[in-house]
Amino acid sequence: MNFKTGDKVVVIAGKDKGKEGKIIEVLKKDNRVVVEGVNIVKKHVKGNGQSAGSIEEREAAIHASNVMMIDPKTKKRTRVGHQIDKKGKKIRIAKKSGESLD
Repeated sequence: MNFKTGDKVVVIAGKDKGKEGKIIEVLKKDNRVVVEGVNIVKKHVKGNGQSAGSIEEREAAIHASNVMMIDPKTKKRTRVGHQIDKKGKKIRIAKKSGESLD
């Protein structure tokens, strides 16, 4: 998976298609990501002695194939490539502009 927490992505499929946001959490095992402001669901929270129960709205995970990175140069969606830099470290690059994503 080419995503990290804090990456700017755009949703390309599903009910929130076209929305942009930052990745809050990456679930590598399930190949899913949680994006802020996307796939909002209602979560029923049971009350305890100190607080009453309530219904919260929070972001749910979406499949990683339904999001694409945003190119920092063109501000459009792009695929992710990899390259070895001068220090021998593997970095992520935007396929459209060649700009570094790390």
